[in-house]
Amino acid sequence: MDTPLTDQPDDAAPDAEEELRAGMEHLFFAYRDFIARPDRILTEYGFGRAHHRVIFFVGRYPGMAVRQLLDILQITKQSLSRVLSQLIREGYVEQRQGETDRRQRRLYLTRQGTELERRLSEDQRRRFARAYGTAGPDAVRGFRTVLDLMISGPPKGGGGG
Repeated sequence: MDTPLTDQPDDAAPDAEEELRAGMEHLFFAYRDFIARPDRILTEYGFGRAHHRVIFFVGRYPGMAVRQLLDILQITKQSLSRVLSQLIREGYVEQRQGETDRRQRRLYLTRQGTELERRLSEDQRRRFARAYGTAGPDAVRGFRTVLDLMISGPPKGGGGG
């Protein structure tokens, strides 16, 4: 990593507190770099990170109900409504009635939304592919385990963990 702030020698055995803080630091820097390019792209559209999250999850789980998206994002109905209304109005997301329950609103990306999702995720997918390929399958499994254990409750997505 090219931005460590710790000045501990490489051969020093860090204590548990230092390991936790180093993990937090790495997560911060990884997240900063992970969102940098999508943030620049979102600015071109006048969108923010909430828009990105909606586009990502609707693209990942086409046909998801609005209620499911609220559960995943854990934001207020009002916040989701503002973001979702803009994405629908500008042609990135479409809303359809549920087939069995007409009160249900199902969400899908439009062709334009799919293209935006691809642009937003391209650098992120490349980062994961490079890191996964370099770290190897055991490290990937360990990483997923750590992330799964950090999530409060089971992942709320439409698929498994």
